[in-house]
Amino acid sequence: MHTLICGSLAYDNIMVFNDQFKKHILPEQIHILNVSFLVPEMRREFGGCAGNIAYNLKLLGGNPLIMATVGDDFGPYTLRLEKLGLSQQYIRHVPDSFTGQAFITTDLDDNQITAFHPGAMGFSEQNHVFDAKDVTLGIVSPDGRAGMLQHAQEFHAAGIPFVFDPGQGMPMFSSDELLSFVKQADYVTVNDYEAKLLQDKTGKKIEELSKLTQAFIITLGAQGSLIYADGKEVRIPTPAAEILLDPTGCGDAYRAGLLHGIQQGWDWDTTGRLASLLGSLKIASRGGQNHKPTRDELSTLFQKSFGYSINL
Repeated sequence: MHTLICGSLAYDNIMVFNDQFKKHILPEQIHILNVSFLVPEMRREFGGCAGNIAYNLKLLGGNPLIMATVGDDFGPYTLRLEKLGLSQQYIRHVPDSFTGQAFITTDLDDNQITAFHPGAMGFSEQNHVFDAKDVTLGIVSPDGRAGMLQHAQEFHAAGIPFVFDPGQGMPMFSSDELLSFVKQADYVTVNDYEAKLLQDKTGKKIEELSKLTQAFIITLGAQGSLIYADGKEVRIPTPAAEILLDPTGCGDAYRAGLLHGIQQGWDWDTTGRLASLLGSLKIASRGGQNHKPTRDELSTLFQKSFGYSINL
């Protein structure tokens, strides 16, 4: 059973400014802003929603297929995917473009200034769901606008159940387009901020939106998550993380847990708990793909956290 992960592959360039932005940005002069921050600490992480989700799903023993568009600078990421044993069959190279790039500067108060260059993501509609074989589940995660619209339509037309994960791409779409996504998808997952934005843009409450899909999932960070399914509200707790180091990619880890539980046919209590466990593990390491629990370790942690066992 293959899970098709439609979304972005990107490099996250993360820099640390060893001071506070507020000391260097004058509110009364914001209209002529011209500042420069010295960032002696910098690291580059492999990221992108599709890459992070596939990484986590592979940890669980799943069979993810990444569908994404990348640029001329994708070489290092290619080597990484080969090492991880992740298929690159549906990753399309777009000549004369960069792979998506995030440039994130963080100050000592954990405030962030981010610039994102989509690069090859802008050509994601060149990939087609119909090209992927033996797919029984999918996800449409943040990507190029045209690609997200197209991939949702293709999943729906092919009768392949899929998760709609709008993420930070939500502002790209109109009310009608967002409602169409929700109606086409079998499952919708958003964080609490995105849930509010989705309600504002569509003019519909969560109770209404949840009736348009099999399950509507809202993540609440350390407060856990809510799953609306079968006319019920399922509350999912979050295990306490060992270290609160970096939230980057926690949502993607959670989504991988959802996909695995759906593929296994588990109930929502168990599916949500596995997803929550992955998110709490990820936050204890930097970047979206540097945590390395084995399946046995995950099973043990699940038993310890929730009091019953699962078979991964």
